[in-house]
Amino acid sequence: MSEEAQTIDSLEDLGEATGVAPVEEVVSTTPTEPVIDEHGRSYATGKRKNAIARVWIKPGPGIVTVNGREMNTYFARPVLQMLINQPFEVSDRKGQYDVFCTVTGGGLSGQAGAVRHGISKALTLFEPGLRPVLKKGGFLTRDSRVVERKKYGRKKARRSFQFSKR
Repeated sequence: MSEEAQTIDSLEDLGEATGVAPVEEVVSTTPTEPVIDEHGRSYATGKRKNAIARVWIKPGPGIVTVNGREMNTYFARPVLQMLINQPFEVSDRKGQYDVFCTVTGGGLSGQAGAVRHGISKALTLFEPGLRPVLKKGGFLTRDSRVVERKKYGRKKARRSFQFSKR
């Protein structure tokens, strides 16, 4: 009943000791296939705060339509327009895609962030090669910051009522 003590230095040794065949690593050198519907569009959902944006992109002159209105009329502030155009500028695709989106919930700032998130995700579905550029810019990560809830015995989330000494 004498068994030799084996030393296991790597995962391959562990596989040999247990009798399990090693699994070959699958390395894909080609990017994944584009996800395009029968109308030639890519669809993605973007979220920010309480706003949800459903975004469709397709090749075109660069017209952005939000809830049936042009972007310049829906988002009148230049900061919000710049926010929406960031994914196109980072990926050098300005004026190459038409965007049609519907946005619900939240305020204008949250809606603009949701549209930006949706555009970024739709761009990666249309052109998978753009994913590293958009990922590095932080456009594919949902901004999870939301409004803190009001607590009992407080005026707001953290603000207390004014203290009265007498």
